[in-house]
Amino acid sequence: MPTSRYHFDGPLDLHRTLAPLGRGPGDRTLRFAGGRALRATRTADGPASLAIAISDGEVVAEAWGPGADRALAGVPDLLGLTAAPEPLVPAHPTITHLARRFPGVRIPRSGAVIESLVPAILEQKVIGTEARRAYFSLIRMHGEPAPGPAELGLRLPPAPATLARIPYYDFHPFGVERRRADLIRRVASRAPWFEAIVNLPFADAYARLVAVPGIGTWTAAEVGVRALGDPDAVSVGDFHLPNLVAFALAAEPRGTDSRMLELLEPYRGQRARVVRLLELSGIQAPRYGPRLSFRRIEES
Repeated sequence: MPTSRYHFDGPLDLHRTLAPLGRGPGDRTLRFAGGRALRATRTADGPASLAIAISDGEVVAEAWGPGADRALAGVPDLLGLTAAPEPLVPAHPTITHLARRFPGVRIPRSGAVIESLVPAILEQKVIGTEARRAYFSLIRMHGEPAPGPAELGLRLPPAPATLARIPYYDFHPFGVERRRADLIRRVASRAPWFEAIVNLPFADAYARLVAVPGIGTWTAAEVGVRALGDPDAVSVGDFHLPNLVAFALAAEPRGTDSRMLELLEPYRGQRARVVRLLELSGIQAPRYGPRLSFRRIEES
């Protein structure tokens, strides 16, 4: 069981930094317990489990599995330890207040493109509860126990080769229609091509993603803010985000993508961090009209 320690500058909020890599409390690929963050992932060397804690002002990480050494080597990127976040421009008092309230929030860089891309595809144009249910079902049915002690309670996401083999109609019981199922199968069959974007400049990485039919700017940004560590990623096309930004920064109950980008412009370069602070704030735009509901996917 290899162990590594890492020094870091500035505050670090372990839970709030890593939480976006999971999909809620039912996600067994990421857990928080006993002051530690526990994560299961697939690396180029094989599966790995990580246990990360902060002790005596250092990050202490333990790892298990064939990919343990590679997973440990990726911890500084995973937690954004290479440099403390720069102070945010004091363009709006709400953001200034939130930056003081949540000083240790950083943008993670998991380097795991498929592990971010698959749940993002599941989240396309559906409510969050429905997408999470589908993702948890995939993990339960097609994942596998993660390396390390059983008490970690971790499970690996399905391997790309496994996802590529699942017929589209086997996604139907999870509430996933053929379009999203086929897209997941297609990207999984080309996993190395997608994983390679971590070595590209952001602009080139996004260009490769959106060149694939079915992957738009929203899905690409969701991958960018998790797998690539892009501090400026903004999920244009999100159902709720424009309203949140418009309400928090301009007291406007409804917003558009263009208005959201206008309000975030003073923070260009760190817009992903500003969005994360707003998501943590508890601020909610007023809700009007009917909400999205569950859909039934008929089996073929």
